[in-house]
Amino acid sequence: MDRQAAWDLLCEYTKNENLRKHALAVEACLRAYARKFGEEEEKWAVVGLIHDFDYELYPNAPDHPLKGSEILKEKGVSEEIRRAILGHADYTGVPRDTLLAKVLYACDELAGFITACALVRPDRIATLEAKSVRKRMKDKAFARAVSRDDIIKGAEELGLPLDEHITFCIAAMRGIAQQLGFAPGESSAPPATAPPA
Repeated sequence: MDRQAAWDLLCEYTKNENLRKHALAVEACLRAYARKFGEEEEKWAVVGLIHDFDYELYPNAPDHPLKGSEILKEKGVSEEIRRAILGHADYTGVPRDTLLAKVLYACDELAGFITACALVRPDRIATLEAKSVRKRMKDKAFARAVSRDDIIKGAEELGLPLDEHITFCIAAMRGIAQQLGFAPGESSAPPATAPPA
């Protein structure tokens, strides 16, 4: 599946603009990590783009991402990609035994939380730093749907210090700030958060 096919699939199943922006944010993070680790950038980007494509239709566990995996299988998507997507939800029991699966898990909730942090700042993501994200993580009422434990666990599974991982993902998302609605002063919907894995 190439990037255009992945985008078309996402748009077919996902009408909510904030969910599409979340997919773009995770795609940016995975694309950046693929470059960092010398992996297949297009494949990793596709995984980021479609990891939640079924969420709007099947928002409840375990339907998401199991139903989506069945759809992807019918479309001929590789088992490696399907397993990485299944692994981003702990309750599927699918182990994150590839670097791709670990990176997807590490970036999913964090991208949603970075989005929430950016949307409450006057300059959005332009000057957002890891320390600000960490401070917001302590406020349990802020973006309460985002699992702080998953963010921490994701960085640990990658073997990266949390601040380094946050900084890396902020930089990746900053690269597509316009697409994410992060233009300074731009009015936006309430902070988008990642759908629960």
